[in-house]
Amino acid sequence: MKFVVSSTEMLNHLTAISRVISSKSTLPILDNFLFNLEENKLTITASDLESTLVTWVELENTEGIGEIAIPAKLLIDTLKEFPEQPLTFQVNTETFAIDIFSVNGKFSIIGQNGEEYPELPELQSGNAISVDMSHDVLLSGINKTLFATADDELRPVMNGILMEISPEDATFVASDAHKLVRYKRSDVKADVESSFILPKKPAALLKNLLPKEDFDVNLEFDEKNAFFNLTNYKVICRLVEGKYPSYNSVIPTNNPNKMQIDRLELYNSLRRVSVFSNAASNLVRLKMSGNQLVVSAQDVDFSISAVERLNCSYEGDELEIGFKSSFLIEILSNLSSTDVMVELSDPTRAGILLPVEKEIDEEDVLMLLMPMMINA
Repeated sequence: MKFVVSSTEMLNHLTAISRVISSKSTLPILDNFLFNLEENKLTITASDLESTLVTWVELENTEGIGEIAIPAKLLIDTLKEFPEQPLTFQVNTETFAIDIFSVNGKFSIIGQNGEEYPELPELQSGNAISVDMSHDVLLSGINKTLFATADDELRPVMNGILMEISPEDATFVASDAHKLVRYKRSDVKADVESSFILPKKPAALLKNLLPKEDFDVNLEFDEKNAFFNLTNYKVICRLVEGKYPSYNSVIPTNNPNKMQIDRLELYNSLRRVSVFSNAASNLVRLKMSGNQLVVSAQDVDFSISAVERLNCSYEGDELEIGFKSSFLIEILSNLSSTDVMVELSDPTRAGILLPVEKEIDEEDVLMLLMPMMINA
């Protein structure tokens, strides 16, 4: 088989899908891209068995059909060094010899039999659910929640993003048992009520692909796999098995103490003060009274401490609560409003952080952080 392709177009597609290839693959064939030529369409696949990325390039100059596995690293490293020019790939599907002809030279590679490449999973036609979702909504849902996923080998369900769809809305949830994020969108609706847990790696792959997308994403899933169909790419992933914990039960509903404060002021103050916190606990104290917030930290072992006072709008009883500063800073950096509302009930229960003004009317963002004990 033979085809002619633009060097930069080929490199762009290969770079995008190469992120899925694992350096610790147990199957040597997975260190390759699978090239499949049919008529004028070249389909390229990369996989680590758990996640698979497929892309395609429309070609004008082709001969024959067939498939072959080509070493991924060697091909990308070669293409990086070419200026924009047409490249001719000539593949012997019997000996798996690949010759790449550039304007000035010839480069020879030995590939592998494409038939040895693992087959793509298929959805169970009876149980599959299909939803069209705006690429912006999917990207926002992943961006807002990915940072809160866990790295817990004992509870794999916590290592992904829970996606719930219903006739009313779509909800994205992530938690590592210390912090929790719930992101709702009322502008996404499905005919049925369903949910699945999207693993962290395909979520990160989608995060890289979606900014280049212009059209809606078609999402299809069953109990085991999910397919995200984009304009030039398809992301296929095996879903996390298991039941996600009941996240609504940990969100406190009765929070009489409310503080509104400038998000950046609090964020910058925490970054300065947390330098003085104990390296092991990373504890910062927040003390609210009147219209003032006192942010403080100390490390008794080194006899260092820091205190800052910030103006805020506070309603409720005088309250002092402790949080792990790195988590609180992370949450504030993932909220985008000018002011944040912090809702608290008492020093032993979770604090809720909400954006005061919404970027988009249809979104509902809630972030929750568990407190730390303040040793008197």
